[in-house]
Amino acid sequence: MHSLIELWESVRDFIATGGSVLYIVAFVLFAMWVLIIERFWFVTRDYPVLRSKIVAEWNARTDTTSWYAHKIRDAWVSEASAKLTQRMNVINTLIAVCPMVGLLGTVTGMIAVFEIMALQGTGNPRLMAAGISMATIPTMAGMVACLSGVFVASKLEGKIKSAIHELADSLPHH
Repeated sequence: MHSLIELWESVRDFIATGGSVLYIVAFVLFAMWVLIIERFWFVTRDYPVLRSKIVAEWNARTDTTSWYAHKIRDAWVSEASAKLTQRMNVINTLIAVCPMVGLLGTVTGMIAVFEIMALQGTGNPRLMAAGISMATIPTMAGMVACLSGVFVASKLEGKIKSAIHELADSLPHH
């Protein structure tokens, strides 16, 4: 319990040093990871059931060679593909937003530095250092959040593409 309190205090100090923009970074990061985890859950748990159902329905068909059968097959593959890729655009958008929110923190931190310089002059480096760290910490946090999402989202997109191809391959069209 003591280590959790220390962890919370270090996070609180980090946010105090980086400014309130870090709350926005944290919110974007949380939303991105919730969606990524949901997509992984769908791909690994829910999609195999859907895939089995589609393959069973295709194998139960007596006609798999006509033009009409090919269109049904294409529609089923397309529907499965739409379900697999659902929310991926939102995930990719949140990944792209992370550095932008970090840059917002840079701008607000630099404004704080300029306000300090206007009020106190350039003679107090400690006051300027606080503003500069308020400018750089959100940028770093936004980039770290972005990089964590980029890596995992690319793995997820690879799984989705291979799942779509495997489904199409398991529905033979003679």
